[in-house]
This record gives sequence, C-alpha cells and structure tokens, in this order.
Amino acid sequence: MTTQSHRLTVDQVAKAFVTPGETLHVLRQVSLQLDGGQSLAIVGPSGSGKTTLLQILGGLDQPDSGSVNINEVNPYKLAESQRAAFRNESIGFIFQDHHLLPQLTVMENVLIPALAFGSASQAQITQAESLVAAVGLADRRTHLPSELSGGQRERVAIARALLMQPAVILADEPTGNLDQKTAGEVTDLLRTLQTETGTILIAVTHSTALAKAMDETMELVDGQLRQLGDANQAVGIAT
Repeated sequence: MTTQSHRLTVDQVAKAFVTPGETLHVLRQVSLQLDGGQSLAIVGPSGSGKTTLLQILGGLDQPDSGSVNINEVNPYKLAESQRAAFRNESIGFIFQDHHLLPQLTVMENVLIPALAFGSASQAQITQAESLVAAVGLADRRTHLPSELSGGQRERVAIARALLMQPAVILADEPTGNLDQKTAGEVTDLLRTLQTETGTILIAVTHSTALAKAMDETMELVDGQLRQLGDANQAVGIAT
C-alpha cells in the first residue's frame, strides 16, 4: 500500500429541495478542508442533511452552489462519464448495509471497482489480495457474503473501498448494524488502514465511539457544519 498526498476542499456548498409547501434548505454554505490521512466524523439528528452532504462529496448529487474539489478536480465540471470514472478511481464508499453482491466471493467483491470499466490488472488483483489479508479474511477469500458474519462483510466493504487507492473514503454509518465489540474492531481496522494509506476519511455516524475515534468531529445543524456542541458558530476545517 502506498501513502499519497491528497486534499479535499469544500467551499460554500448549498443544497435545497423544493416541496409543495416550502423550500427545504438542507445545506447552507458548508465549507471544509481536509488533507490526506485526516479523518472527520459528521454527526447530527436524522434528517439534518448528513447523507445529502456525503452524496455531494461523493459526486452523486450536484450542489445548487459552491464547489467540491478533490486533488484540485471538481467532479461537477466533468462530463457524466468522466465523473463516473473519477468517482470510481478517487472515492471509496462504505455503507451501513455493505452492498456486497451475494453471488460473488470475497475477492470478487473487493475487485468490483476494478471491474467497473473492464478487467482487473494483475497489480489490482495483487492489491485486492493484500487488502483481503489486511482485513483478516485471507482464509475466507473464496467465501460468499452469506457465509460471513456482519463484521466480516463490513471488512470486505472496507477492502473494496480501498482497492483503487482513493483520495477520499466516505462512510455512511459503517458500524450501524454491528454489535459493540465488532463495531470497535471495524472502527480500529478502518482507521488503521486509512492512516496507513494516507486517505481522507469522512464518516457520517450516530455512534459516539466511532466519532471519538476520528481526528475531528463536527455537527450538521440547520444546514451548517459546526464544532460539536457549539450552537453559535459554523466553521470549516483548515490546515
């Protein structure tokens, strides 16, 4: 695994949804900056816009205004096909429900990002094998998801997210379906691998334990990111 220098810059991002009764301003001028190896937990009540923010950071939902730059590339200025390729190469996703394909083995699931635009190279296969070993599943590399525990399936999802050596990992409640002990093990593993590879990690979570394991925790309230517990000041992260 290689350590790279990455940077994520989010500047004045806003997003609103028009409903029959009113316009819902979900995000209001959200700004932050993170460098490779840094991690951020985003907390807040359900419906506060955390998932919307994650989708915008991941190139899945265009903001109404503001910009997102990953290593000086704004994915929303790319054509759709270019954005899809950029997203696949530069952003790793980890979901609460892991989203493994049930008919594929552990190794095949980890290799999915490499297969999205063709076949996996030998280097990518070697990388997948290394990651499967790193997450403690070398002896289960040919197992199907149905033969794995919940914690093991989440480990596969972590390995898959890291396969393309992305600049940013976006995790949406990655420990939400796990018991306390397994959640702690998955959190430690995720943080270790993220630090070793120099990837930026942003996790949306309701878990106090996961939030405490991150370098920084911010709260999304009334569409703005604030330092946790600060009811008055909306701030970003600068390095």
